[in-house]
Amino acid sequence: MYKILRTDTADAGIRAIVLHVAENFGLQTAHEKLNELEKAINRLVEEPYLGMEPKYMVLRRQGFRVLITEKDLVFYKVYADLKQVIIYAVTDQRQDYMKILNGM
Repeated sequence: MYKILRTDTADAGIRAIVLHVAENFGLQTAHEKLNELEKAINRLVEEPYLGMEPKYMVLRRQGFRVLITEKDLVFYKVYADLKQVIIYAVTDQRQDYMKILNGM
């Protein structure tokens, strides 16, 4: 089993997604979105390589993997020697995620 760690950028991304859903679709839908994201991320505890390699070579070279949920992307790295998965960013698929990742 792997330990899941999240960066401040990842937490901010989750908050932004959930707040957007709450403002546009209500609290119940936002709660469901949060649960969906948490469930997807927690799957990495047992299956750290569940996500795929990103389409951009620069991200692949840096060791990123991406877990695709319904409308969101979870960018993470697996540190097998430490039994850790670090979540670096969570973005809506329509966002410029390269800009977010480059800003870290």
